[in-house]
Amino acid sequence: MRLWSLHPSYLDAKGLVALWRETLLAQAVLLGRTKGYAHHPQLERFRAAASPSRAVADYLRAVAAEAALRGYRFDTSRIVAPEGTERLRVTNGQMETEWQHLRAKLATRDPGRHASLADVAVPLPHPLFDVVPGDVEPWERARPAPPAQPAARTSRKTLRNPA
Repeated sequence: MRLWSLHPSYLDAKGLVALWRETLLAQAVLLGRTKGYAHHPQLERFRAAASPSRAVADYLRAVAAEAALRGYRFDTSRIVAPEGTERLRVTNGQMETEWQHLRAKLATRDPGRHASLADVAVPLPHPLFDVVPGDVEPWERARPAPPAQPAARTSRKTLRNPA
């Protein structure tokens, strides 16, 4: 489960759909409708909100809004809680870690999108979050990925059995 602190506009199509599904799962967990992922570290920041269900609902609304801009129709009737007004905080260290993680994913999964984001120096946060100074969040389990390397080409000769 990855609930990005980054603005959903940076995600490729596969990432945006995955974010929608994973956040719906997070909503189910926070509402006590499933036992799976109950202790997932990414949920800590939502649990710390005054109303976790409203916070995750607002998160989902922003993901659905990005999807609508791209012509997708996510079923917003699956968002359970009414709108909230609380904003959550995320550290700039967390944002940088997620940015590097996303860029590494996009380098292999969607090179065109990766290239289109090359000039983004400071990415925007998801609309639910305010960025504050600080290190990587304590709940983060991913480590920044090394820079993407182009895949080495192999010739047919190297694939044959030399014997």
